[in-house]
Amino acid sequence: MRIIAFGDIHMDYKCVEEIPNIKEADLIIITGDLTNYGGVGEAQVVLKAIEELNKNILALHGNLDQPSVAEFLVEKGISIHGKGVKISDVGIFGVGGSNPTPFDTPIEYTEEELKEIVLRAYKDVKDSPIKILVSHTPPLNTNADVISSGVHVGSRAIREFIEEYQPELCLTGHIHEAKSTDKIGDTLILNPGMLCARNYIEVNIEGNNISAELKGF
Repeated sequence: MRIIAFGDIHMDYKCVEEIPNIKEADLIIITGDLTNYGGVGEAQVVLKAIEELNKNILALHGNLDQPSVAEFLVEKGISIHGKGVKISDVGIFGVGGSNPTPFDTPIEYTEEELKEIVLRAYKDVKDSPIKILVSHTPPLNTNADVISSGVHVGSRAIREFIEEYQPELCLTGHIHEAKSTDKIGDTLILNPGMLCARNYIEVNIEGNNISAELKGF
C-alpha cells in the first residue's frame, strides 16, 4: 500500500496535480486546513481538484476550516475525526482542529477534548497490526510543533497519547514553519508543512513493514 498525505492547503491546491504518482496511490490523506477560514463551498473546490486525480481519500478538518467543513467531510464519508478506518492490516485514525491558539480560530478543542477524541478514534483500530494517527495539531515538544520564535505550541494530549499507545506513525501539520520528522519512542512524527511549499508525505506498507518520509516536488 502506498499513501500520499498532505495538508495545510488553504485553498492553494493547484500544485497538487504535480505530486508524483498521486493518481496511482492507494490512498490520499488530507491532514487538515483545506481552506483559509472557508466553508463548504471552498472545501468542495479543493476536494474536487483532488478527487479528479484520485478518489480514494480520507480527510480531517483543520482549525482554519469552518465547522461546516467538518460536517461536510462527515457527510461525504471521508472524515476520520474521532474515528478510525481499517484497510487490511492498517488502522488509520484521526483528530482534526487544534488545541487552543491565541487567534481564536474556527475549530479549537481543549486538551481534555483532544484526549477524548483521540481515544475514541483509537478504539476503532486498536486491534490493527499497523496504526497511523493523523492529527492536524502536532504533539507537544517535537520538531513538528515549533513556531518561528522557537516556542513549542503542540498538544499535550496528543503527545501523551503517543507516549502511551505508540502508533507506528503520526502524520501532522498545522505549524507551517515546522516541516520536519521526529520520534516519540518508536512513533515516527512527520509534518510536511504547507502544500504550497511543495512538500508531502509518502508512506509505503508491505506486509508488516512500514516506512514513511517527507518528499518534495
